[in-house]
Amino acid sequence: MALTSLPGGTFRMGDLTATRMGYGAMQLAGPHVFGPPADRDAAIAVLREVVDLGINHIDTSDYYGPYVTNEIIREALHPYPDDLHIVTKVGALRDAEGNWPPALAPDQLRQAVHDNLRRLGLDVIDVVNLRVGGFDRPAPGSIEEPFTVLAELQQQGLIRHLGLSTVNAEQVAEAQSIAPVVCVQNFYNIANRDDDPLVDSLAAQGIAYVPYFPLGGFTQLQSEELNAVAARLEATPLAVALAWLLHRSPNIPLIPGTSSVAHLRENVAAAALTLSDDALTELNIIA
Repeated sequence: MALTSLPGGTFRMGDLTATRMGYGAMQLAGPHVFGPPADRDAAIAVLREVVDLGINHIDTSDYYGPYVTNEIIREALHPYPDDLHIVTKVGALRDAEGNWPPALAPDQLRQAVHDNLRRLGLDVIDVVNLRVGGFDRPAPGSIEEPFTVLAELQQQGLIRHLGLSTVNAEQVAEAQSIAPVVCVQNFYNIANRDDDPLVDSLAAQGIAYVPYFPLGGFTQLQSEELNAVAARLEATPLAVALAWLLHRSPNIPLIPGTSSVAHLRENVAAAALTLSDDALTELNIIA
């Protein structure tokens, strides 16, 4: 499948051309993103199907598992296709209880980048996102110190492009004063639209806005309006939610995750759903 035949076509992150239909690897780890998957062979099959479908944008992190998803990505796909773009994130870790404590000290960030490189089997990572803030919303405050650490690693040739995750507009501007930002990954979906102004601002600047939890996260989206539109289109509510994101702005790529080949194919087909102006008007009421 050609890049342009996938739903939404492509978008640019710096000098990288990636499919707007991407894949989030978080669900390849065990329950609650902790430990190994029950079926490692199935996880490998999903990743190989991702590439076979033409998706060239995989989102991951070394703290998924921890370490699990990156090791499976390497086992499944290394040596990587020339046009495959792996995006990772740093700024947190997993403790023995499965919690997600922040890891933003300079030494922690440097170690995290080197760990991602080693486990993925890469000499340079296409994009590294600095993850700050909480589970689903930014925390105010300066990000100068941690972002400067990543900018230095970029200058050393270990990172091609830099991004941010769970940040507000002020933090994006602060980071841009240090080094170029090619993407922002925040919590956003059809029912959670606090970032609408940021989406539009980044679109004007040619910066990708990557919504995590595009289908609601660990609690699936529930909405009477969403269900009504889906019923008229003879589609699932989650298909409509994915398609809405691609319609929302051309700088939005998708990274829905799954541990099932069948579900992966369903997500790709769902994102290709065409929404009429009337349907979009109705859906925009949800938030």
